[in-house]
Amino acid sequence: MNLNFNVDYQTKFGEEIILNVVCDNVVKKYRMNTVDGMRWTHHCVHADEHAMLQYFYSVEYDGTTEKNEWTTMPHRVELNAKRGTTYYIYDRWSDIPEDSYLYSSALADCINRRDRGALLDTDFAQTVRVVVRAPQLRAGERLAIIGDNESLGKWTAKKAIKLTEHNVNEWAVDLDRRALGDNHLEFKFVALDSDGDVTPLWECGLNRSIDLPDMRDGDVVVYHLDQAFFPIYNEKLAGTLVPVFSLRSKSSFGVGDFGDLRKMVDYVERSGQHVLQILPINDTTTTHTWTDSYPYSCISVFALHPQYVDLNQLPQLKDGKTRSDYAALREQLNQLPQIDYERVNNAKIEYLRLLYAQEGKSMMGTAEFRDFFTDTEQWLVPYAQYSTLRDLYGTADFSKWPDHNTWDEAERKALSNPRKKEYKDVAFWYFVQYVLSAQLKQVHTYALERHVVLKGDIPIGVSRYGCDVWMEPKYFNLNGQAGAPPDAFSVNGQNWGFPTYNWTEMLKDGCQWWVRRFQNMAKYFDAYRIDHVLGFFRIWQIPINAVHGLLGHFQPALGMSREEIEGYGLRFDERQFCDPFIADWIIDRMFGERAAEVKDKYLVHQHDDIWAMKPEYDTQRKVREAFGDVTDERELNLRDGLYALISNVLFVRDSNDKNKFHPRISAQFDFTYEALYDHDKAAFNRLYNDYYYRRNNHFWYSEAMKKLPRLVESTRMLVCAEDLGMVPDCVSWVIEQLRILSLEIQSMPKDPHVRFGHLSRNPYRSVCTFSTHDMATLRQWWDEDYERTQDYYNSMLYRGGPAPHPLPGWLARDIVARQLASPSMLCVLSLQDWLAVDEGLRLQDADAERINIPANPRHYWRYRMHLNIEDLMANEGFMANVKELVAQSGR
Repeated sequence: MNLNFNVDYQTKFGEEIILNVVCDNVVKKYRMNTVDGMRWTHHCVHADEHAMLQYFYSVEYDGTTEKNEWTTMPHRVELNAKRGTTYYIYDRWSDIPEDSYLYSSALADCINRRDRGALLDTDFAQTVRVVVRAPQLRAGERLAIIGDNESLGKWTAKKAIKLTEHNVNEWAVDLDRRALGDNHLEFKFVALDSDGDVTPLWECGLNRSIDLPDMRDGDVVVYHLDQAFFPIYNEKLAGTLVPVFSLRSKSSFGVGDFGDLRKMVDYVERSGQHVLQILPINDTTTTHTWTDSYPYSCISVFALHPQYVDLNQLPQLKDGKTRSDYAALREQLNQLPQIDYERVNNAKIEYLRLLYAQEGKSMMGTAEFRDFFTDTEQWLVPYAQYSTLRDLYGTADFSKWPDHNTWDEAERKALSNPRKKEYKDVAFWYFVQYVLSAQLKQVHTYALERHVVLKGDIPIGVSRYGCDVWMEPKYFNLNGQAGAPPDAFSVNGQNWGFPTYNWTEMLKDGCQWWVRRFQNMAKYFDAYRIDHVLGFFRIWQIPINAVHGLLGHFQPALGMSREEIEGYGLRFDERQFCDPFIADWIIDRMFGERAAEVKDKYLVHQHDDIWAMKPEYDTQRKVREAFGDVTDERELNLRDGLYALISNVLFVRDSNDKNKFHPRISAQFDFTYEALYDHDKAAFNRLYNDYYYRRNNHFWYSEAMKKLPRLVESTRMLVCAEDLGMVPDCVSWVIEQLRILSLEIQSMPKDPHVRFGHLSRNPYRSVCTFSTHDMATLRQWWDEDYERTQDYYNSMLYRGGPAPHPLPGWLARDIVARQLASPSMLCVLSLQDWLAVDEGLRLQDADAERINIPANPRHYWRYRMHLNIEDLMANEGFMANVKELVAQSGR
């Protein structure tokens, strides 16, 4: 079978177009030919007469790929013409479209789900195929073609020829060339409703036309046309954010689980919403204590947390007393106002071990388990061994294990063979992950059937002592810590403790670790939030010996040489600017009556009134260790003062190049800046602003574009970015180019010239919310700052007089209604903010609703709903209120 590919693309001198054929996840490249640099062709012979080909085009220069088409939706051609011997395929170059969100599984497979199918075989001597994309169509609508001759219905809608949706939002039809008559075709596309009484919707614009070439028997001509366009408004969706661990039902085991998540899908559907967003659900177990409750410090980006298993869906334990004891324990734990992380997880793991002994052999002997193992074996086997060794040696710090300090690929074979002892030693964790995956997939299927989009969360970091680092250490930099610069959450910055990524190594294999991670998420979710998307541009890297985030710098970043710094008019003194500046007046101001004690115990005199830290206290980590587990507030203040002395520098040295420097973040608020002469302050300010807001913009743009396109195009999930913090201009460039949804929070506007964001200015491709899990809830925010609240009450809610405190339900309802009325595609509010509209239902203590306090690195994540999901759905007044709010907003 002869295939002739044709595509128009204006190239520059030296560029060439490559045809990339995708077969079994392997891409085969074919160079195309041109005579004018515009029309590119390729001829090949294909042996399989009944195959379907997927392919995309790319631009190469000197052997390097400069640009790809939109790879999420490659071209598709079915070779289904029984008498076809030669295909002439006329394609259009396809960049990522403005409405790429309509191709996401969230919109195309969930909200607007339709049945798709392959083109049927045809027996025409000569075939004309018309292919067109129509992403605006809703569920229940079909595309049809109608034209000016009898075979195309003679402009009579009832005679229109229906097309087949052979790919996501892409429709095709094969026409008999001989029946078409004239070479000139004039036609339009129409949208037909499943209800036959509904008038067809005609596409906008002038009639389409095609001038057919002379054809011979066996010819198949395939035309890929411009997208069809219909006057259909953009969809907007409402949703709820709630961590799985926070869910509570009558059957929970002291923590939310996947059974509760299914019930929450029912709540979302019945309240008229369409999105259910959760926090990360990966395994975080390192110590088996409450400190593992932090969901953003996962030990595996693939493994699910055992605490989320719904024991009610599993076979019952056969021992009656044991079963009764667990029923009593479940009742006890479920009555607690907050999660007892340790008791819940210890009980669930113990229960799962008993069940594994009872049912493991039969459950793991099924075809379903074998399919699961085959699909996940790449990460599951190392994870199981890691978990076994962690518990055996009593620590997750694999550097302290007597052996197996890193994953040995040679052991995979034995660990994968059910007849081997090595397999039996770790198989419990295979069993646990199989159960968890099966339950979450069931929830996903259930949500799809009810047109509810499950939205997951992809953390930016991983645990330093997790399985991912143990298995593939080459992908991580262990000599630094990831965090965030100072922001509204923390004046000292945040130190998450995660290792940073070795992007140089990751890019060598096309970021396969990330691609696998995203594709694994797509098994369970149709949308996701990229946590701290700024980390793909640059990460805030903190020295391993630091505690606070102030001594970090962006990595990668274009550090400054001594000559560049002096070019701004600031005479550079490395000792003065890079070592802590500690003078008598600073010590007196910081420590007051304890100044003499500080000098005697922690400092060494240098010269004049200048001091330095003693070697045993010259890093923040040494200071932290010296103070151990001190809880006395007076001593903690002393410790924090020593931290501040150590971070009192004007520049920090680059972690990779000792001759490059970065202005220390927020240095203007510190003593070393205060000590500068006025003209030096002005020079530093010019340097500082250039460095943080201009110097790195294009560099960070190029860094992000090396990574993010591969990742966001690796699945069809709807991509939403958490783009908060110190956001450089280039972030909006990338988000716009890749059609990623931004995050818009009215109380944290991105426009520095306004105090509160104007909701009407939200871009359509965005997620609107009032608070996130890292922020105060709406009710807490309302009472945090009375002056700010009063301004919001007058300028944003357009109300006169004093703002009422605490926040009344009727006013919370008004605020929620305004969020829902924004132009944003998604408006996802926390469950706490939804409950705020009902004074009789919401928790009396607003502070008890807080999920996380970012300034506290040892925060206990234990917030739980104060009422059962069943009771929430049974509250007719609240459900009607929410449903009315959603309906009135047009969501």
